[in-house]
Amino acid sequence: MSNLQSHLIRINAFFFKIWLITKKRVFHLFEILFWPAIGLVSVGLLTRFLHLDGDMVAFVLIGVIALSIVQIGQLDISYVILYSIWNKSLKQELAAPVSMFHLIAGSWCMGLIHALLVLFLLSAFSAYAFGFRLLQQGIIPIIHFFCGLLLTSAAVGIFVCALAFRFGGRAHVGANSIVSVMILLSGIYYPVEVLPRPLQMVSAILPVTYFLEYFRSFYGFSAGATGHPLVLGYVLAILYVTAAAGALLVAVHDSKKSGILLKMSE
Repeated sequence: MSNLQSHLIRINAFFFKIWLITKKRVFHLFEILFWPAIGLVSVGLLTRFLHLDGDMVAFVLIGVIALSIVQIGQLDISYVILYSIWNKSLKQELAAPVSMFHLIAGSWCMGLIHALLVLFLLSAFSAYAFGFRLLQQGIIPIIHFFCGLLLTSAAVGIFVCALAFRFGGRAHVGANSIVSVMILLSGIYYPVEVLPRPLQMVSAILPVTYFLEYFRSFYGFSAGATGHPLVLGYVLAILYVTAAAGALLVAVHDSKKSGILLKMSE
């Protein structure tokens, strides 16, 4: 067996683990499908109540769909560690000849499938209920937009895994907190220009801000001061994934050294 095949088998093991979690735990499937739909419907109805024109409806619903993709994409990465902690099996899993790369890659692949499912479901529903057609801009902009958000979700999920090795099962609070910060600072529902100046400076280091500017530019909105929001968004997302991966490796090493890993498996 080649080295590549060996890695693919290990990655597939954690992909299959998340598949079993999705299949057997109704609550996880509920998180994937129900909450994004509720978020879209509630905000979509608000745009009707406020009598927003088509461009403003597009502005808001793009933000809602982007937020859902990031939220769902990070869930599977977070749960690959959190469920092991909750089930007291983390020590046994890490005793196997696998690395953090295999855990993250396998769960991220399942996150990609779930995020893609959410993208198509929300796009179809927004077109039917609110007349907003996300997919009309063509396949290339959609791919750029979706992959950027998926990369951001990987950074969030990996960071939550790092928190899990330090704080145990309570780390799921970190995921909600990070997403809440994105809602406030990334211009999900409103332009970042309405934020106070200090918060605009924080918004400028969040990749979701730039992915939203990029895709909203197809609907007549500003592409931002840089003029290249997509490039800047990808640069920031890659930096955050790298930093999160480093934090995860340090957290795993420290948890083994301090004995926290054993305590979380008892």
